[in-house]
Formats: sequence, structure tokens, C-alpha cells
Amino acid sequence: MLLSILLSIVINTSLDSTVVCLGDQTGLRFEATCAPDEHVTYPTFGKELIDGIEIVKQSPVDSFVDKQGKHYKQELMLTSFEDSLFFVEPIAFACGSDTAYSETITLNFVQPFVLDSTNAICDIRDIQKAPIWWWGYIRWILGVMLLIGICWLIWWLLGKVGNYNGKYIPAAKKEPERPAEEVALEELDRIREEKIWTQGHTKQYHTELTDVLRTYIAKRFGVASTEKTSDETLQAMKPILSEQRELHASLSKVLRLADLVKFAKWQATPDENEQALHIAYEFVNETKPVPAEPKEEENDQTNGKS
Repeated sequence: MLLSILLSIVINTSLDSTVVCLGDQTGLRFEATCAPDEHVTYPTFGKELIDGIEIVKQSPVDSFVDKQGKHYKQELMLTSFEDSLFFVEPIAFACGSDTAYSETITLNFVQPFVLDSTNAICDIRDIQKAPIWWWGYIRWILGVMLLIGICWLIWWLLGKVGNYNGKYIPAAKKEPERPAEEVALEELDRIREEKIWTQGHTKQYHTELTDVLRTYIAKRFGVASTEKTSDETLQAMKPILSEQRELHASLSKVLRLADLVKFAKWQATPDENEQALHIAYEFVNETKPVPAEPKEEENDQTNGKS
């Protein structure tokens, strides 16, 4: 609907509904059209459009240009809590030195129900306690019991898997752990056969060699050598090898040579590589458990003969 024309300015106003229930909202839109080289300044709205009509939300002013000119649009969401008929006076829009006005808006906010003034005014009721919903508690308890029953049934069925057709299937037995010295000597034999230091892999050779010793120490003496430095390992082994000081010194020589090769890029000689392997064999053989000697029979068979 064309409301006002001043020179090249056109102000259009549209309203979603002219009759609104109290507390409900209705949209009011303003569209200003001017020449492409003109600029329209929109009015600034506060929290209320007029006294009694609140502005719940207002969109930013949007603009675009087409063949008809330059267009400006803005939408206001209005509400009111007063049962009244409102008249909104024309609103001014500036364009350069000119001013255009919107049409007078009629907006009626009505009470959606009839108030009964004959009823006496009553105090606010006290806070009421909600009744206990016993079926809700019972349902939860039954659900938990059902879940426990299902778990027990699954456990019972899994137990039956081991007794197929009345024949008990024993669980697979865990292989006994091999003695630490047996594993260590086997690894040392592998390292001796490969001789990777002769192929230029000196760092890898000393790494594998000390790993075998550290693993053996961890299993044989309970010293977490794989998680300790060489100095910490030697310190922990000192009281264990208190009566084998030469063996402790040999272990120290192997570990420190390996540290030099791995971290200081030390070029070990072939003799040093051979000696390190020999010391590793000696350390395992000297510290492995000694098998117990069979006990002599208490009664001598020869003395028992008459």
C-alpha cells in the first residue's frame, strides 16, 4: 500500500494482523524505496513503539537495488499486555534533506477470555507435594532384577559351552614360562650367529645385546633394568653381586660400552664387540640358578641287607 510520496521516496507499511490477543506477537514491516543514488535513514526504535506497545525484536535494516530503485526493509515484532486500541502516528523517514512519513497504524490488542469479577479474591495456594508414583519405583526394581537375571543366564550358557554333548572341554592350559637363562642364552646364540656388527650395524648389535642382559636381570633378580639407566642398573646389582665383584665390573664394562656406541657414536673395535658378547655369556652362566643336588637316601640299601 502506497502511503507517502515525496519526490522519489516511497514508504510502504504492512502489518500481519490488526487484531492481536494480549501477549501474542504481530509483525510490522517498513519498506522504503528511493532512487539508486539516494540513501534513506530509518528511525531509531527503543523498547517500545509507543506507550503500551513493546518491541520484542527488530531486524537490522536490509537494502538491495533492482530496476525500480533502491529498497530498504526492516521488520518489528510487537506485543502488548493492555486491552486497548492503539493508534500509531506516522513515522518519519529521512532521505537527504527530504522527509517521508508512514501511514497511521491502527492496532487492537484484545483480552482472549472474559474475566469473572464476581469471584472473590483468594490467596495463593500452598506448595503441594506430588504423590509418590509407586509404579515408577516398582518398574525400576523389576527392570534391575530382569537385567541381573539376563546376566546370570548368559553366564550359565557360557558355562555350558565348555560341556558340549555332556563332554567337558577343559580350558587351554597356559604354557609355563621358560627359564630366564634359557631364553637369554638362546638370544645370545642368535646374536652370535647373525654377527650384525660385521655388517656395520654396531649400534643395533649393542642395543640387542644389552636388551638381552636387561631382560634377563629383570626376570632373574627382579630388578626393572629395562626401565633404568645403566648407572641405576649397576647400582641395583651391586648388593646382589657383592661376592662377585669381577662379574659386576664386567657387566659395567658391557653396559657403558653400549652407551658410548648408542649415544656418543663410539666406534667399537671388533675385539670389543667379541668381548662384549663373551661377557654376556659369562654373566648369564655365572648367575643362572644352580640345580639342586639329589638327596642321599636315608637308609643305605647295602646296610639293609643281612
